[in-house]
Amino acid sequence: MSCVAAVFTAALVALAWPASAATKSETLYNVYCVQCHGVTRNGKGINSPAMAIQPRDHTDAKGMSDIPDSQLFKAIKEGGMAVNKSSLMPAWGDVMTDEEVNGLVAYLRQVCKCGPTK
Repeated sequence: MSCVAAVFTAALVALAWPASAATKSETLYNVYCVQCHGVTRNGKGINSPAMAIQPRDHTDAKGMSDIPDSQLFKAIKEGGMAVNKSSLMPAWGDVMTDEEVNGLVAYLRQVCKCGPTK
């Protein structure tokens, strides 16, 4: 992500920052994840047709329930390569705090309706 894009994105997030943690996580998802994972969270984002490896379908309860929260946290924070997945999944650790990443993990559990895992 270019510096200009990162600053613009951060400004958009700050302007649209909702009060509740759940809504805050949904906003983060909409800003950083939707382009690849899609507005319906099914892995069919606007970038997905051009990707050699398709993004994960976050609505897939079975697939998502097999992934521990710690692995989701690490994938978001350190990128796909950190969990032996796609190098196309960027690391967001320099953009999001640990609290925000944990919020996204909780949000993904809501999206997949598969509850938290260990």
